[in-house]
Amino acid sequence: MVQTFPRPLILAAAATCGLLLALAVHMLGVRFGLDLGGLWRGGGRDVVPAGAAIAWWLITAMGFAGGYFIAQLMHRAAAGGIPRRMRYVLIALGVLVFAGAGQAASGPSAIPSLSGVLAGVAALVLGAVMAFCGAHFALRKG
Repeated sequence: MVQTFPRPLILAAAATCGLLLALAVHMLGVRFGLDLGGLWRGGGRDVVPAGAAIAWWLITAMGFAGGYFIAQLMHRAAAGGIPRRMRYVLIALGVLVFAGAGQAASGPSAIPSLSGVLAGVAALVLGAVMAFCGAHFALRKG
């Protein structure tokens, strides 16, 4: 008999991890000039800045992919389906991404405070929704 984690536990953990990954990508993107705050600093132009569009897609993709892959990993982990080296690689990758995001967030902000707060909230909501969708899709498929 194959053991699995309960579905709500997998959804919650995968959505949380996908959200954290999306926020880490948002923090790293701000350091490289890819911020959602460009949407509110447009100055009346009708064209969305390219940096804001790229940031939108990066946050969305990382949230969805993070939720999907964490749900898949948790589903396989209960049955012992993840090799030991793969676990070490995933842990090291996670530590590097979150350490880079922490370092990026600790410096002075390059964007004004109101648009930075709005961009952070938008990234939080977008990452949470996409991470949940990715986890839900992974569990329906599997």
